[in-house]
Amino acid sequence: MHAGTAEPPVSRAPAEPGRKADSAVVRDALGVGLAVGLSGFAFGVTSAGAGLSVLQSCALSLLVFTGASQFALVGALAAGGNPMTAMAGAFFLGVRNAFYGLRLSGLLALPRSVRPFAAQWVIDETSAVVLAQPDRRSARLGFTVTGLTLYVLWNITTLAGALGAEALGDTDAWGLDAAGPAVFLALLAPMLRTATERVAAGLAVVLALGLLPLLPAGVPVLVAALAAPAVLFLEGRRAGTARSAGNSAVNSESPDSAESAGGDETKGGAR
Repeated sequence: MHAGTAEPPVSRAPAEPGRKADSAVVRDALGVGLAVGLSGFAFGVTSAGAGLSVLQSCALSLLVFTGASQFALVGALAAGGNPMTAMAGAFFLGVRNAFYGLRLSGLLALPRSVRPFAAQWVIDETSAVVLAQPDRRSARLGFTVTGLTLYVLWNITTLAGALGAEALGDTDAWGLDAAGPAVFLALLAPMLRTATERVAAGLAVVLALGLLPLLPAGVPVLVAALAAPAVLFLEGRRAGTARSAGNSAVNSESPDSAESAGGDETKGGAR
């Protein structure tokens, strides 16, 4: 290159925004999967303490794969409850996943051949990750990474917890049982952007906690789900009342406005 000649700028390919978005989705999904997956230790220990064998504990995680229902089942059995009652409570808690499925079906739009297998991964954490994504590509990626990571780790830690129940001791001291709810709340909080959403969430919390000692396990969660339609109904009535009041005000002002306009035209014509 000759002296004094400026070096031409090196052309660089533009960054691919899709790739960066994918890496961010994978990072968040892995974080959720790893954090919640550790709760499988607590379930394995609790299940073994309730009298279930290692095979039974692992079968629950492999086939049921919904932490709240699994904990409700083994918790009721550990307290000496009737097995049918324990299964009923677990069933009621699992019903919420059906509502998640209705919402995620339209967002993911998976092929029909894949849906029966994907349904196994429709849980709190995968739903929260999907709903936080801006487009279908990111939603599918987040669902897949979260579901796969959580499913594999949950089952591995369930096995480890069931085998090493005596060595682990009291899981309350580890705080593993709080990891799942904590991560779910951390994902949910940024999504409550409007006052209506925050009121609905607050009412759901009050209903769930207030009914927890009064109703069977799982039922308070279903009742708390009624907070959303209740708040939306009241919000709709309030908006309708406001519109009616506004229309009445406009109608009451219209004759005066017309009379004033007519008077101005008369004065203009007399000039």
